Amino acid sequence: MGWLFYTDRRVKTYADEKAEIARLCTFETDTRKTVLLKACKVGSTWYAAAKITNINDSPVEDATYATDDDGSITFGAVFLTRYDDGCWGYKDMEEGAGPVESRASLSLLALLSELKDPDSYAHAWRQRCRDWAAILDYEEGDRIKLAAPVTLSDGSTCQIVTATHYRRGGQKRRCYRIEETGGLVRLSKALLAGSELLGSAKSEASPVLAEFFAGNDS
Repeated sequence: MGWLFYTDRRVKTYADEKAEIARLCTFETDTRKTVLLKACKVGSTWYAAAKITNINDSPVEDATYATDDDGSITFGAVFLTRYDDGCWGYKDMEEGAGPVESRASLSLLALLSELKDPDSYAHAWRQRCRDWAAILDYEEGDRIKLAAPVTLSDGSTCQIVTATHYRRGGQKRRCYRIEETGGLVRLSKALLAGSELLGSAKSEASPVLAEFFAGNDS
C-alpha cells in the first residue's frame, strides 16, 4: 500500500496521531473484529499490536499465526508517518510484509502471537527488533569498545570511546570522547550494536568533558 495523506489537516499532534493509529487498528466485519492492544512511536514510525477475534467466539484460524489460548491472534503492524505541507500521512505494513523499520519495544513484541513459520519475514522482523532493544544504553563515564572501528568525517577512525555529554540550548546531548585523540563525536545507537563495556565510571557530572575543555583552554 502507498502513502495516504489527510488533506483536512485534522492530525496535528502526538495525541492526534495515536488516536488515528487506534482508529485504523479498530474495525469490525460480519465475522471478525480487530482492536488495538498497544501502540508506541519511535522517531516518526508507529508500531502497533492488533488483536483479532471471531464474532462467534470460535478460534481464529490463520496460516501465519498460531491461535492463542483465548482463540484470538495478535499481529504486529508498522506505520510510517510524515508531514507534507502540514498534512499528516501514513504508510502501513503488516509485520509479515518485511518492513525495514524494526524498533518495536519488547513489551509490544510480547503481545504478539507465535509464528508458525520460523523462516518468515515476520520472524526476522521480530528478531531485528530484539537486536535493537539489546543495544546497551550506556551511562555517563562508561568506557566502551565498539564492535568495529568507525570512520569519522575527517577520515580517521575510532573504536574505544567514553560516554559523556555536551550542552546545547539548555539540554544535555550524548556524545563520546575518542580515547586516541580526546576529541568528541556523536554516535548513533546503531553504531553501538555489538559494543562492549570495558569499564564504568558513574558520576553526577562529566569529568571526561571537563578534562576535554580544560585541555582546550590551556
